[in-house]
This record gives sequence, C-alpha cells and structure tokens, in this order.
Amino acid sequence: MTSHHPAPRPARPVADLFSADGRLKAIPRKPARREALLAHLAATLFEDGRDYREPEVNEALLAVHEDFPALRRYLVIGGFLGRTKDGSTYRRQQQPGSPGGAIFAVA
Repeated sequence: MTSHHPAPRPARPVADLFSADGRLKAIPRKPARREALLAHLAATLFEDGRDYREPEVNEALLAVHEDFPALRRYLVIGGFLGRTKDGSTYRRQQQPGSPGGAIFAVA
C-alpha cells in the first residue's frame, strides 16, 4: 500500500493520452494530468545526465506532438528539463516533488 504517499493522485496511466501510433492526442489541460504526461515524456525521451541542444529537444518532442514549443516550455517550467541561461542546452532534471518543483502555474 502507498498510504505514506503525501497527495494520492488518481493512478490513471498516461497511455490513454496517446493514439495507437504513439502520438499524443492532446496536451492535457488539467495540471495533474499534464504533470503526469510531462514526467512520462521526460523519462522516456531524455536520458539522465546528458545535455541536449534545442534542435534535439524539438525533434524528440515533435515525434509525439506537433506543438513541441508548448511541450518544451511546460517541461522547463515544470522543472522536468533544465535549460542554460542562453537557452542553448537542456538537461533532464530530478523529478519535481521537492518544494519549488512545479508550484508556479502559467496563467
């Protein structure tokens, strides 16, 4: 049992967000669903400890959805991908969950 888990979330898999060909049907509007999706994308598309140039990030995200700029922005804002100040390099971050992880919402 996971009774020690702080905020139990509905354990809906992200698989239902994808069509049979592996492409994302839509970017979820609900923050919890979107965060689950972003965690999945970060874990499956980006290796830990590796630097990615922006074109590589775009190409990886474009493989799942045409609105790769939105996905990239969500990944950075949510703390799943870190970005250098000049925006040239991205790196997968430790999963959010610590204070400051994905607290600020985009209005």
